[in-house]
Amino acid sequence: MAASSSSRAMESRTGRSKQRYNAKGERLVAGVVPLTADKQYVMLIQSTRRKGWVLPKGGWETDEECTEAAAREAWEEAGIMIQIDYDLGDITETRPPKKASASKDKEKESHKSLYRFYEATVTSEEAEWPEKDKRVRSWMTYVQAKEALKERPELLTALDRSTIKR
Repeated sequence: MAASSSSRAMESRTGRSKQRYNAKGERLVAGVVPLTADKQYVMLIQSTRRKGWVLPKGGWETDEECTEAAAREAWEEAGIMIQIDYDLGDITETRPPKKASASKDKEKESHKSLYRFYEATVTSEEAEWPEKDKRVRSWMTYVQAKEALKERPELLTALDRSTIKR
């Protein structure tokens, strides 16, 4: 049993069949604000397909606790092992939803996400990780990260709720 759970942890999950949604139809997303032990730097990641820096985050699935989802996303997207320190609370997505069906406003509204971020200390940074070929990672100061996240208010809110040194 232990072998299968540890090998599962090393694989990147795909698809949304186990994705959680709340009563409002919002997709539940778990993420981390990964800090150095001295709180001087935060790690941001960037997709090779899309421009812009983000915090590690992704769907919270039905077979895991929210903290487990956050740690899994940190591993899959950033190749980091973390210790979760604080729950930074829920943050509602404020970006306009993706243009799925412009005719139905209610349907459009239901595609928003509800984020739950955790402040975490990075305990190790691995050379190989599931999304290594798709991601760039970078340590940034608060000022650098604030600038990098300016287009993503929900991610900026998570950063601002953290104890990073400003």
